[in-house]
Amino acid sequence: MVLRVAVVGAGGSGLTSIKACVEDGLEPVCFESSDDIGGLWNFKEAPVPQRSSIYRSLVVNTSKEMMCFSDFPMPADYPNFMHHPRLLEYLRLYAERFQLLRHVRFQTTVKSVKQRPDFCTSGQWDVVTSRDGEEEGHVFDAVLVCSGHYTHPASPLLHLPGYETFSGRCLHSWDYKDGDAFRGKRVVVVGIGNSGGDIAVEISRSAEQTFLSTRRGSWVMGRMSRGGLPFDMTLITRLNNTLMQLLPESLLNWTVERELNGRYDHRLYGLEPRHRILDRRPLINDDLPGRILQGALQMRAHLRGFTQSGVRFEDGSVEENIDTVVFCTGYDGNFPFLPPALSGGPNEDLVLYKSLFPPSLSPPTLAVTGIFQTKGPILPLVEMQARWAVKVFSGVSRLPPEEEMLEVVQCEKRRNMKRWAAPSSPNTHRSGRVASVCGEDDLSDPCPRKAALQVDYIPYLDFMAEEVGVRPDLLKLLLTDPGLWVRVFFGPCTPYQYRLRGPGRWAGARQAILTQWERVARPFRTRPVPGPEDGPARFPPWRWMLVLAGAVMAVFLSRREPV
Repeated sequence: MVLRVAVVGAGGSGLTSIKACVEDGLEPVCFESSDDIGGLWNFKEAPVPQRSSIYRSLVVNTSKEMMCFSDFPMPADYPNFMHHPRLLEYLRLYAERFQLLRHVRFQTTVKSVKQRPDFCTSGQWDVVTSRDGEEEGHVFDAVLVCSGHYTHPASPLLHLPGYETFSGRCLHSWDYKDGDAFRGKRVVVVGIGNSGGDIAVEISRSAEQTFLSTRRGSWVMGRMSRGGLPFDMTLITRLNNTLMQLLPESLLNWTVERELNGRYDHRLYGLEPRHRILDRRPLINDDLPGRILQGALQMRAHLRGFTQSGVRFEDGSVEENIDTVVFCTGYDGNFPFLPPALSGGPNEDLVLYKSLFPPSLSPPTLAVTGIFQTKGPILPLVEMQARWAVKVFSGVSRLPPEEEMLEVVQCEKRRNMKRWAAPSSPNTHRSGRVASVCGEDDLSDPCPRKAALQVDYIPYLDFMAEEVGVRPDLLKLLLTDPGLWVRVFFGPCTPYQYRLRGPGRWAGARQAILTQWERVARPFRTRPVPGPEDGPARFPPWRWMLVLAGAVMAVFLSRREPV
C-alpha cells in the first residue's frame, strides 16, 4: 500500500517535504492555512495571527548558491542576496517545476494530530482539519510538521517593571513592517539578533534617535568577504570544517575575531560580546557599524525597566522621552495541534532526536522539520530532513532505540550548553521557561532550549546524508574525478553535493557545482568592463599547494563515522 503522509504547511519546508514524499513513492497531502505558498516568505501588509510575519525590507542573509534546493539552482540572474519577493518567486518556480501545488489544500487549518488507538501496530494518525468553519477527519500513515516556529511572538514586557505606566508604545518585531511610522521619534530596539539589527538600522534612517539595547552584544559580519564575494561561500567549506576539527578552538577564535576587529573595533563600537565568535551565531548586517559611526544609532546596555516616559538600562542610565520600544525577542515554539505527550506536557518543549524525530514514538511516523539553529542556510537542511524522514517512514532507514536517542539528545545539549553557559536571566515566563526560542531574545540568555537547537551545518548535513545514502564519497571523487573533488572539498559546500550519488541522484549536480561561481558572477555583469574577465571561478594558484594535504585529510575523514 502507498503510505499517505500529512504535510502541515506549504512554506519552504513543506514544499520540499511534498517533493521528498513523491520521490519515494509516498502520497503527500499538504494542509496550508493561508491561500498561498511561501510561509514565512509570503509578505503581508498586516500581520495575520498565528502566522509568520516579515518586514518589507527584509533581505536574506545567506547567498543564493548556498540556500537553494539541491536539484534546483536559482536562476543565474538572481542577486546573490535576495529581497524576500525574489525568494518567494523561487519557491513558486520550484513548486511549478516539480508540480507540487496539486498536493496542497489551501485555506485548511490543522486543528489536531493524534495517535490512533492502534498506533503501536499501525503507526497511523487521526488528523482533524478545518476549512470555512467545517471540520474534517483524516487518517494518515505519517505526519511531517513543516509549520515553522515564527508564529507566536515572545515578549518579556510583562516582566519589566514600570511597563504599566509607560506612556509610549511597545510592539514586537512580528508587528513591524517598515520605518516610516517612526519618523522623528525616539525609539529603543531590544535584542541583537538578525531581526533586531535590521530593524534598528532601518528605523535609524527615519527616527530622531535610535537605541539598540543588548545584554550580551554580538560579533557582526557583513554579507561580503574578501573580493566582494558572498561570505558564506568562502566560510562554509569542507576544508574549513576540517580545520575546525583539527586546529585548537582558541586559535580559530583569535584569528576570526582579529579579522573582524580589523574592520572596526567591536569594543569601541559597543558591540563586543561576552562570548567568542565560534560559540554563537554572529549578527549578519552590512550597515549597523556605519549607523553607529554616524551617531544615528547608539548601543545601550540591557533593558531593565520603564519610567513614565522613558526606559532604564542595566548600567543605571536612563533615556527619557522614548516614543516606542520594539522587542526583537524571538518566538515561542508552539505546536498546539500536536499531542502534549510528545513534549511531556502542555508547557514543555518538544524533545527531538537530531532536531527531527520525537524519540518516544514507536513506530517513528512523525517528524518536525526546521526546529534548529545553525550557522548556515536553512533550506538545504530542511530538504535533507525531509529526505531522511521519508526514508524512516518507509522503513528504508531505521532509528536507534529510544534510550539511545534520548542519550544523544542529552549529550548534544550538554555539549552546546558549555558554549551557552552564562548567568541566569530573571526574564522568564510560563512557569520559568525562557521567553524566546529562536535566537533573537537578548533578554533571556542563556536558554537550555537554544542550546538544544544548535546544530553544526556540514556535520549535521553529512549525518543525515549518510542515513539517506547520499553523502559525498570524497575518496572516490578524489580517485575518479579530481577536478570535481577539488571544488567539493575546497569550494563552498553547496547543496548540489548531496545529489551526486545515491537515492534521488540528479544528473545535473556535477555541472551545477562546476558552474556555481559563474552564477555568482552573473548578476554583477550589468556594465561592460574592459580587460580580461577574471571572475570568481578562478581557482587561486596558492591553493593547489593544499591539494596534497587535502587529499590526505579526505582519506582520513572518509574512514571516520559522521558526527
